[in-house]
Amino acid sequence: MRSRSLSLTGATGFVGRHVAEAFVRDGWAVRAIVRRGNRKPLPRGVEAVEADLQGAHLGEAIRGTDLVIHSAALIRARDEAAFRAVNVEGTRVVAAAAAAAGVRMILISSQAAGGQGTPDAPRREDDPPAPVNAYGRSKLASEVVMRGTDGLAWTVLRPCAVYGPYDRGFLPLFRMARRGLFLVPSSPSTSFTLIHVSDLVRAVRLAAESTAAVGETCFIGHPVPHTGDDVLRAIAAAEGRPCRPVRVPAPLIAAAARLGDLAWRVGVQPIVDSGRLVELRAQGFVCAVDRARTVLGFTAAIDLDEGIAETARWYRAEGWI
Repeated sequence: MRSRSLSLTGATGFVGRHVAEAFVRDGWAVRAIVRRGNRKPLPRGVEAVEADLQGAHLGEAIRGTDLVIHSAALIRARDEAAFRAVNVEGTRVVAAAAAAAGVRMILISSQAAGGQGTPDAPRREDDPPAPVNAYGRSKLASEVVMRGTDGLAWTVLRPCAVYGPYDRGFLPLFRMARRGLFLVPSSPSTSFTLIHVSDLVRAVRLAAESTAAVGETCFIGHPVPHTGDDVLRAIAAAEGRPCRPVRVPAPLIAAAARLGDLAWRVGVQPIVDSGRLVELRAQGFVCAVDRARTVLGFTAAIDLDEGIAETARWYRAEGWI
C-alpha cells in the first residue's frame, strides 16, 4: 500500500511537534513546512521544506501530499494586527494552496474561537461564536477564511487548554510550585476544559482518517472540567508539596496587565496583558465534547492528575524545572 504523506505547518511548535511525531510513528511521510532559514529542531524522520506562508512557494511545498494540517499560529502578540497577520492571513494562504493542490486540510483552531462556557452551559459548536479577545477573534476569522475557500475539503478542530511535554504555557505554574507558590488569578468557581497533548494528537489522527469529519467543527477536550484550584492541587501532588492556594487580588492582576501591555512596546513578552486579563475575568472556558465523540469516535483518556504527573516527570527529565 502506498505510504500516505502529510504537509504540516507549525511542526517546531508545542502541538505541531507532537502531531509530527505521531504521524511518523504511524508510517506517514511527514513534510514540515518551515520558514526560510529555520534553525529550530524537528522530530526525527520529518522532512523540512522551506516555504514562507505566502505565494506560489507554499503550493509547491504541499503538492503531492495527501493531507495538510495547519498548526502554525500566534498565541501571544502585541495587538490584533499581529494576530491577524499570522493566524488569519497565514490560514488564507495555506487554504488556497491546499485547494489548488486538491488536498484536504485540517485546521488546528482553538476553543477561544467559540468563547466562554461553564459546566452548566458549556460552549457548543453550534452556539454563536463570541471570542473574548484578539487571539480568539483571529482564530475565529481563520476558520471563516478556510471555510470560505472554494473547492477545499476541510475540518476544524478546536482544542481547549492543552498541556503536556514541550508546553511552556503551564510551565510557570510548575516552577512556582517548586518554590511552594500556588497563585490563583481566577475565581474559585471559574472552570476550564483541558486536554493532554497526547489525547489531542489522537483526535487529530482520527480526524485524518475520517471522511465523516470533512466539513465538521469539533471541540477537543476532556469531558470533566476543572477549576484553577484543581490544576494547582494536581501540580502540588506531582511535586510532592502541600497545596495552599493564594487568591491574587483582582486590582493587582489588572495592574500587572497594564504593565504587560507596556512590556510589549519594548519587545518583552509579559505573562499577563490585557488579552489575558479578559480571559481571567471570564465566567469560564468549558466546552461540550459530544460532537468529537460522535464524529470522530474520540473521548479523551488521560485525566488531569495522570496528565499533570506525566508532564512534571518530563519537565524534570529535561531540566525545565
